[in-house]
Amino acid sequence: MPIAYLHHPDCLLHNMGTGHPERASRINAIEDQMKASQLMEFARYYEAPLATRQQLARVHDVKYIDNILTFNGEQGDTYLDPDTMLMAKTPQAALRAAGAAIHATDLVLTKKHDVAFCNIRPPGHHALRDQAMGFCFFNNVAVGVAHAIEEYGLSRVAILDFDVHHGNGTEAIFTDEPRVMLCSTFQHPFYPCSGADTVSDHIINVPLLAGTSGEKFREAVTTYWLPALDKFAPQMIFISAGFDAHKDDGMSLLRLRDEDYAWVTQEALAVADKYAEGRIVSTLEGGYKLHALGRSVAAHLKVLMRMDG
Repeated sequence: MPIAYLHHPDCLLHNMGTGHPERASRINAIEDQMKASQLMEFARYYEAPLATRQQLARVHDVKYIDNILTFNGEQGDTYLDPDTMLMAKTPQAALRAAGAAIHATDLVLTKKHDVAFCNIRPPGHHALRDQAMGFCFFNNVAVGVAHAIEEYGLSRVAILDFDVHHGNGTEAIFTDEPRVMLCSTFQHPFYPCSGADTVSDHIINVPLLAGTSGEKFREAVTTYWLPALDKFAPQMIFISAGFDAHKDDGMSLLRLRDEDYAWVTQEALAVADKYAEGRIVSTLEGGYKLHALGRSVAAHLKVLMRMDG
């Protein structure tokens, strides 16, 4: 069964300005590498739909949703925080990004595909219930997880987040939701300077010091994530797939390589096969050095596609 590949051209229209690291060329770099690696032959393309207000309201405040969706740019572009600019095309792009996670969830839970990858932007894991931050407007993975719980009745859903930044928005949204387990690694101390002190049975945060190697990252996943996931026995896995912990990515000071992303994906797939009928939805988060991003996503997808070598 081919992997479901979700995208929409609207995701390219959001533009936070020349020189901003979260740019449309990230999407293009991934697609270029997928074509060069012949991965497109093993993917079925789906256009991401627009998320509905009701779907967003499962994880975001209604007033906040309306403030984003009614913005038309007539007053000029607006910075919601120092890194996150709202412009006329942003609401459409953000709705497509969240809609991709919704549709990917439907495709997997209706057994049309075992696995889906959402090549979308803007990213999502910093978005709080009522606040945009860190390049993020709607929390795409949280929207997908809430859809799986509310529409399909799942009672144990796991999110694996290996972005270099702590997914503070995802944690805040699900901090009191025992049906969701969040397993996260992130550089600390580092933006957004959160997560290191969390104590929870279902929030498994593993802060990593600057300079942490792929070997130490694997040790952290093996020591902390995998036992917790075995105990939780998730019925479905979502991945907040950030690739900015790569050694070539100037966004961070972690030292992961392409093969480390392949390894952690293999571990996620093994958990999914054991407990969740192989069901995984992966959504793009960070990753800003284009060549490293393209290679890392290709390594991630080759495992999700169950390709040898």
